[in-house]
Amino acid sequence: FDKTAKAVVGGKVTWPQVFAIRRDGNRRVFFTNALPDHGTGVFPIRPGSEAYKYDRNPHHIQPQRMGFSLPADPELAERPTCAPGVVGILLTGVPLYSALDAPGRDAVAHEVQDSCEGHPQPAGIYHYHSLSPCALSRQQPGQHGQLAGYAVDGFGIFGPYGESGEALTSADLDACHGHSHEIDWDGERRVMYHYHGTPDFPYTVGCLRGAHSRGAVAALVEAE
Repeated sequence: FDKTAKAVVGGKVTWPQVFAIRRDGNRRVFFTNALPDHGTGVFPIRPGSEAYKYDRNPHHIQPQRMGFSLPADPELAERPTCAPGVVGILLTGVPLYSALDAPGRDAVAHEVQDSCEGHPQPAGIYHYHSLSPCALSRQQPGQHGQLAGYAVDGFGIFGPYGESGEALTSADLDACHGHSHEIDWDGERRVMYHYHGTPDFPYTVGCLRGAHSRGAVAALVEAE
């Protein structure tokens, strides 16, 4: 589909964000109210708008209490595992969902999002199905994609540019949408696996490569 011709939910609503990250031993711990550090479109989608012709999302964006506890030094598993519904969290404070919507379709193609490529689901959780352009404000031309967030197995999710600053597509990556080479990780240069966002399906995390991905997913819980 032609993403440039797709309707966009208009508006510029700002939110009182709560978002924190800390290193706790071998874990990277996040707390978020799932409200972004950028503006969003107006939801529910307004009747009469161009977006309303294609998607009548009736949901309001609501603050949440969400905690993520992920491996800080992730390791590769012998074989990949299926991606869950929530595949990670971006540094905007917003959860990253898989590329699929509830009926199992390409969510980016079939659902209408705002200019940051986000929208709310029935519980009011604002989320993305792709790597939000609003998470890439620090990207430098000709350089490797910037760290934009973390998958639930602990590996980083980076912007859509490779080692030499070349634009990546899914064809440049493995089935899980990642590869290994030297990257900046916690202030060090390390050769390690990582994911990339790209403009084509599955957009971010196609499956999980982490050895502790199942435990990481279980750690995605409502914070007390």
